Amino acid sequence: MIEALGKSLLFDIDGTLANTDPLHLKAFNQVFGPHGHVFDHARFSKELQGFANVSIGERFLPGETLERRAEILGEKEEVFRTLVAGQIEPLPGLMALLDRADAVGVPMVAVTNAPRLNAELLLSGLGITHRFKTLVIGDELPHGKPHPLPYQEGLRFVGASAAASIAFEDSRSGVQSATAAGIPTIGIRTSLSDADLVGAGAVASASAFDDPALLARLARAMAW
Repeated sequence: MIEALGKSLLFDIDGTLANTDPLHLKAFNQVFGPHGHVFDHARFSKELQGFANVSIGERFLPGETLERRAEILGEKEEVFRTLVAGQIEPLPGLMALLDRADAVGVPMVAVTNAPRLNAELLLSGLGITHRFKTLVIGDELPHGKPHPLPYQEGLRFVGASAAASIAFEDSRSGVQSATAAGIPTIGIRTSLSDADLVGAGAVASASAFDDPALLARLARAMAW
């Protein structure tokens, strides 16, 4: 199949491909609680969701050395990976959407602020690693989300046009990153409301990938 010229679909991972945010919240509270930080859903969605670990460490562990911050955040990610093992389920409609994109040659990219181990665990747990042309890790770039660089890198890798592509995000920082890169972005309402996502810059939101309005928008944008 010849890939659709200039078009691409770019996906965040956590909270977008699978609803893993409740497990991240649990892991943060388990590890950050002894350091004086306990998060509810509202604080999680505003202060943690979608942000790179470096920025989380700077904000919530300012008294720790860089090495100690990395150790604490590494512990949080280990707790998360233990919690999520065997519990990774795709959002409704995801597999059908990936099948459709593959069938018409629209390349797909995964773009995340998650550590590589987490991202690879989730993609392999869903059985979709092979679907993506590349995996962009924000922490491995000079700037992670909400900077546009991660999405710019995804577009560059597949040679796609921002305006002809669509991104899917569940966090404010992710929506801001994709839209700053010029990509029309659909907010996925696993944690945030339509108002939150559109307020961050999304052109629309959907509860999952089987949303009829989302499917109609994709059919128009991708010409399938």
